[in-house]
Amino acid sequence: MKTIVVGVDGSEAAGVALEFAVEEAVVRGATLRVISVWDVPASLYQGTVAITPVLETFEEEAGAIVAEAVERVKELAPDLPCEGVVLNGSPQIRLVEEAQGALLVVVGRRGQGALASLLMGSVSRHVVDHAPCPVIVVPPLVR
Repeated sequence: MKTIVVGVDGSEAAGVALEFAVEEAVVRGATLRVISVWDVPASLYQGTVAITPVLETFEEEAGAIVAEAVERVKELAPDLPCEGVVLNGSPQIRLVEEAQGALLVVVGRRGQGALASLLMGSVSRHVVDHAPCPVIVVPPLVR
């Protein structure tokens, strides 16, 4: 079956991307795969092993983000097949891995600007550059 992958992180930009992905999945008759990826910032390690409760907190937050996104999908399109997935690792890398065999990938754009994107890196830029399928980068809502 055709699958559309959408990355969510709890941000407003991800919410806009999710709604777009729902519309695309309905139009294309595809299953929606909602993915949240958690990773522990290197600063938390400080040369030691990260504490298990801290890791569990990151994973629980990602799980809550996915659960909320899946609920939103059910509100928007109750009959749309939808799967929520929580993964650990680099969001850029994991989204590209999940794009294998997908019809397309949908991600939000935070609109940080060129300089911030160069300095901090960009999940959407990495996915655009490396995904094996088409990628749709959804801009934030204009108010």
